[in-house]
Amino acid sequence: MTADSLRASATALLETWSPAEGSDQSLRQAMLAFLGSAPRGCLREHVPGHITASAVVFSHDEREVLLTLHPRVGSWIQLGGHCEEGDDTVAGAALREATEESGIDGLRLEPELYGAQAHPITCSLGVPTRHLDLLFRITAPAGAVPVRSAESTDLRWWPVDALPANADVLLR
Repeated sequence: MTADSLRASATALLETWSPAEGSDQSLRQAMLAFLGSAPRGCLREHVPGHITASAVVFSHDEREVLLTLHPRVGSWIQLGGHCEEGDDTVAGAALREATEESGIDGLRLEPELYGAQAHPITCSLGVPTRHLDLLFRITAPAGAVPVRSAESTDLRWWPVDALPANADVLLR
């Protein structure tokens, strides 16, 4: 069952992740507890909150990051979204979302967890919920030209040292 494989992949990622900061360690523990109590917590149907798959997409030379101006959030954020029934792993969901939202083929995903974030949001469910983002680092091929999807107000490359003022993206 896909909900089980998604949950197993999220749990394995969090169990092997060793964040340096205490706040990230606390978030890691909270997400593991959430997954232990929410068998379908990786799917958007879990209204109180759900694991989401996010992608921090870097240019081939790592000098730029691809951000989307999210219509609901109103900020520049990383690509990503909900895990779906057809996804076997959260990493696979992040790669699928990044490819769909960027229009770029040949993205390379680093399989280990890049980071985690939690955000209150009113998503496609239409009610307030919480996104528990598992973030993955993805690298675009040289010459990659993004194509904005219907899920974005704007989509563009930003220098990693000159992000827009309203950017909410984790860079390490």
